[in-house]
This record gives sequence, structure tokens and C-alpha cells, in this order.
Amino acid sequence: MGPLVVLAYSGGLDTSAIVPWLRERYGARVVCFAADVGQGAGELHGLEEKARRSGAVDCVVADLREEFVRDYVFPTLRAGAVYARTYLLGTAMARPLTAARQVALAKQLGAQALAHGCTGKGNDQVRFELTYAALAPDLQVIAPWREWDFQGREDLIAYVHAQGIPVQATAQKPYSTDRNLWHCSHEGGILEDPSKEAPEHIFVMTSNPLEAPDEPVVVQIGFEEGTPVSVDSVPRGPVDLLETLNAVAGEHGVGRADVVEDRLVGMKSRGVYETPGGTLLHAAHRELEQLVLDRRTLRLKDQLALQYADLVYDGRWWTPEREALDAAIAATQRPVTGWVRLKLYKGGVTVAGRESPHALYQPSYATFGKDTVYDQRDAAGFIRLYGLAIRIGAGLDAARKAELGAAAD
Repeated sequence: MGPLVVLAYSGGLDTSAIVPWLRERYGARVVCFAADVGQGAGELHGLEEKARRSGAVDCVVADLREEFVRDYVFPTLRAGAVYARTYLLGTAMARPLTAARQVALAKQLGAQALAHGCTGKGNDQVRFELTYAALAPDLQVIAPWREWDFQGREDLIAYVHAQGIPVQATAQKPYSTDRNLWHCSHEGGILEDPSKEAPEHIFVMTSNPLEAPDEPVVVQIGFEEGTPVSVDSVPRGPVDLLETLNAVAGEHGVGRADVVEDRLVGMKSRGVYETPGGTLLHAAHRELEQLVLDRRTLRLKDQLALQYADLVYDGRWWTPEREALDAAIAATQRPVTGWVRLKLYKGGVTVAGRESPHALYQPSYATFGKDTVYDQRDAAGFIRLYGLAIRIGAGLDAARKAELGAAAD
């Protein structure tokens, strides 16, 4: 009897090929594990039947949507983490949760190995395998893309068709997509040429901004200590809140990003991302922080955000580093309570108001009109001391030039 292998399974092209390949190569008994992180009923429908038809002995589908948003998306949002200036980390956030639940199933079943469908060029192989290393260092890891003879997705398409396994990918549309509650990513095909515009037919979460409603809409998002809790003053749970924002932002064409990013393995790649609700949450969260945090805390927070983005992107979720960053970020988020209004119009997002009980903005100080709290004469002494080093440097420089001029004469 061959080894029992638990495969991280999506039912897409790669993992559809992996099930029969594991049986042929290792004589393995394959149990598929699929994480429902909000990819939609269409992708999950019939997944168990498809896995068994591919040769798996079983397929387990776990609903992880609430945990995904609450324990992975919202902490990353509170951190303000953005990779490559525009990527909101949708795929990267889902992998440590999926891999951790895959490990738990493998331990429950007494499996000998874990397998995934990540390519040897991508980031996901690192994200999965660092989770395996942290949570199940004793289990064998099988990464078919680093072993088999298939050279690309065209070979895989021919292989799965020969096996009688239906897949959505075709030689004409060889796109790789990954969807969850937070986003949908698109790679491959014409997108591998960064000089080409993404074709409109690939988008699934956002309307074409040119065809979005002709009237703007205003959305109000409420936060408590950095965590979003309401939309338009209506309290909502994590999944409901994100689905609500996805719908309104997607209708107005908000949330598209075309990104050339640096993969962890060293190469640049191009991905097109749709993150409608997430784009609103990031915009609102940043604006609320700007209202309630002082300048130095904001600067520190921006530094932590870059570190957190790298950590998530690189798959280092299950580390003391992430726990330490979470603790530091939590301290910055205590005053981040209030609401922000955003106006959406044909793909654009602008701030239409904000309020917090912890706001550091005081109209009596900021006004251009008459006030009784700020003596403008105090600014003269402040500027004199603030510019002291500049004046000293300029004076010394002028003296040196004068000495050189005198010597030349």
C-alpha cells in the first residue's frame, strides 16, 4: 500500500493533474484538502466528485471564510501592509491558513506526506512549505512541479484531457486565477507581456470603470481599534462586511491593480489583481490613522507596514517575527476608532469625511481665521532654533569661500 498524501487541492489545472500523477509516480493514496476562503460557489461546486473522479480516495472541503477574514485579512489590514506599492496581498494571506489546516488534516489521518501544486518559480511554494516546516517538520513534502516532466500549462492541459478530467483552462486562455473573499488574481497568457493591457474579459469582481454608474456613491466604514466593524452605520461581521464592500466597490469599478512585482525567488512577474472591498478598507484605514496618530507614530507604523508586507508575501506567517509585529501594531491601533466616508466614482476613490473620538485635529489650532490659542510670534523663535544648523553651515561655507578668494588674490 502506497503512502497517504494530503494534497492542497483547488480543482484547477495544476492540482487536477497532480492527483493521477501522485498515484502513478508514488502509488499514493491521495486525500484532497480544499479551503473555502470565499472563492465562490462556482469553483467549489462538485469539487469532491471531481477529486474522486481524478483518483483521490477522499476530498475534504473546509469553510474557512470567517477565520480567513478575521485572523488573517484584518491583521494585515491593521498593519497597513502593501507589497510592491500596490499589491494588497490577497493570495499571500490565504496560504498560511490553507497550509495550516492541511497539516491538521494530515496529522488527523496519520498521513506520511503533504503535497501542493505550486510551481518552482512562484512564491506559493515557499508559503506552503514554510508553514509545513513550522507545523509539521516531520512530514515529507512533495512538490510535483519540481519533479515531473511537464514543461508548462499546455502539457498539463493535454495530460488532464487524456485522463478525462474537465478543467476551465485552455490553450487559448491559459490564465492562472486565484480568488478569495479579498481579491482575485490573474496571471499567465497575454499578461506575461507587461506592455499589453489586460483584456476586459478576465475581470470577475469589478465592472469596467468606463461602464460603471454615472452617479457616485458614498460609503461610510466604521472602525474599532483598527478593525472594520460597520458599513453605513450598520454593524457587520467580517465576512458580511467584506462581501458588502466588494459588491459596492465592484459595481463602481474600484479595486483594479496591474502590478509588476518582485517574486521571492528573484524574478519579476506581472499580475493583475482585483481587490474591490479591500481597496476601500485600506483607503479608509489609512485616512483614520492620519486623523488620530501623531507624526512619529505614523512614521513608525509605515516602517512596520513594509516589514509586515514582506513577511506576508514571503510566507513567514508562523514565526515569532509576526507575533512581535502584531504586538507592536496593536499598540498603534488603540486610538484608531471612528468612521471614514469614501466617495466612489468610475474606478476612483476619494475621502468625503472622517471622524474619531481620538482625533488629534483641533480646528482652534488649524484655523486660518482668528484664534486665541496660538501666538504666531512664537514661530519666530521656533524657526530660528530649527534652522540653527542650516545657518551655521551656511556661515562657515561663506567664510571658507571668502578665505579661498583672499588667497587667490
